[in-house]
Amino acid sequence: MFTLVQRCVLVAAAVGVLGCASAARLPVSAGTGPHPELPAPDKALIPVVHVVTAKGWPEGGKPATAAGTAVAALARGLDHPRWLYVLPNGDVLVAETNAPERPEDSKGIKGWFFKHFQKKAGGAVPSANRITLLRDADGDGVAETRSVFLSGLYSPFGMALVGNVLYVADSDAVLRFPYTPGETKITATGVKVVDLPAGPINHHWTKNVIASADGSKLYVAVGSNSNAAENGIAAEEGRAAIWEVDPATGKHRIFASGLRNPVGLAWEPESGALWTAVNERDELGSDLVPDYMTAVHDGGFYGWPYSYFGQHVDTRAKPPRPDLVAKALVPNYALGPHTASLGLTWSGGTSLPARFSRGMFVGQHGSWNRRPRSGYKVIFVPFAAGVPSGEPLDVLSGFFNDQGEAMGRPVGVAIDKRGALLVADDVGNAIWRVTASTP
Repeated sequence: MFTLVQRCVLVAAAVGVLGCASAARLPVSAGTGPHPELPAPDKALIPVVHVVTAKGWPEGGKPATAAGTAVAALARGLDHPRWLYVLPNGDVLVAETNAPERPEDSKGIKGWFFKHFQKKAGGAVPSANRITLLRDADGDGVAETRSVFLSGLYSPFGMALVGNVLYVADSDAVLRFPYTPGETKITATGVKVVDLPAGPINHHWTKNVIASADGSKLYVAVGSNSNAAENGIAAEEGRAAIWEVDPATGKHRIFASGLRNPVGLAWEPESGALWTAVNERDELGSDLVPDYMTAVHDGGFYGWPYSYFGQHVDTRAKPPRPDLVAKALVPNYALGPHTASLGLTWSGGTSLPARFSRGMFVGQHGSWNRRPRSGYKVIFVPFAAGVPSGEPLDVLSGFFNDQGEAMGRPVGVAIDKRGALLVADDVGNAIWRVTASTP
């Protein structure tokens, strides 16, 4: 067993002999849009590590907002809120959750440092394993009712309501629960719809779910079991993919694959396409690889782990698969390198200013593998004719300070019943509500 000092000496020696990856040479904007710049990989053995220190908001603190908007807390004092779902009656469901036990994930010296940095950034708190209901009955923008809606879950994340059935994506299964409109607690035991890949590694543990318009199909996002298949391709069975699931039988198939860590899911109404926000791979330098959002095509392959952003080969994946690289689809829109773009929601029904009326809101949790930092904000990408049509606009920012301390980190995003934008902040332990600043 190495002591902390011994670990630090080993890493320092490695850095001295082998060198470490450099700071970004390009701005985040260069890795944004339909045609991002993709420089040569930075092949230094020691990757950039530039982690924020989780601090939380000071009394009265809050993010900065775009012109014409204002922000206030719908609720504070939550326990690592990650994901949101708005029920038809306006109640807001919040997944208070974190990673399950993963004894085989991130082992060795590198793994020890990864876990240390995770703790520093606020990502190592125990999972509350519950879904909380927030209700703002008087419409003042502050939830006066808070109740434990579901408990005893296993690192829950995605939620979807179809009729009177609520589907919850735990880290290892999709469950269904009976739902009665207006109730503040479900006591019934969940019924398993389908098992999901999990196990002792379970590297990307978040599982998201969205229903088709008619409710006949569920689409489930399952992240990879590694950064770049370093645990072997066998460990990736059923992962780095979006599943199509029949909720009546549990039968499922791979709808799309080669998606390293798809998290956010949203329907684009004009084209009817399913869109996802994807976290791309790390440790190729500060400028690679851009995270992205894309329309997901049935049967589509998006490159991971063999290539990125189309046919740009990642030589770390062994054995190579040129046949799959040749099939890799180019994503629609890059969201900047290492921004950790997680949240995704269509802006339909928003009451924010007109420039936010048609497009996708994206929650960017923020980088650890880039210098200077990227992400740590909520952006809006305008759409036209079913595809992105312009540069992203900042909606919320100011989540970290000049000392490298994070007051908050945005994750899930949703539109509430009155058209405000809701943002889950898992370091600030708050749900932010963004509105137009004037009626």
